[in-house]
Amino acid sequence: MNEKSVIDGEIEERIGAAIRQWRIDAGLSQDELAERASLSRSAIQGLEAGRGSRLATLIRVLRCLERADALDALRPRTGPSPLERLAAERRAARTPSRVPRAGRMG
Repeated sequence: MNEKSVIDGEIEERIGAAIRQWRIDAGLSQDELAERASLSRSAIQGLEAGRGSRLATLIRVLRCLERADALDALRPRTGPSPLERLAAERRAARTPSRVPRAGRMG
């Protein structure tokens, strides 16, 4: 097994452990969570064990556990990207500030 597979497996196990803990904290059995999420019990078992679950399964379970906030870090950033901000700063630095001319005196 290569290093990436080991790391991926560890991440899947951590996600599964978190799901299991959230389910227990919510006072639900695997059967109850499966029913609420319209999934099979084996889908819940696989997810909690960190075994190749579908993304749709994860999303359904997180919604049922009221933990969709766990996906917040995956939301696209709003506003300008760091590169867009840097470009704007560079443009602003190149543009000399203009001082208004004094009016003519009569």
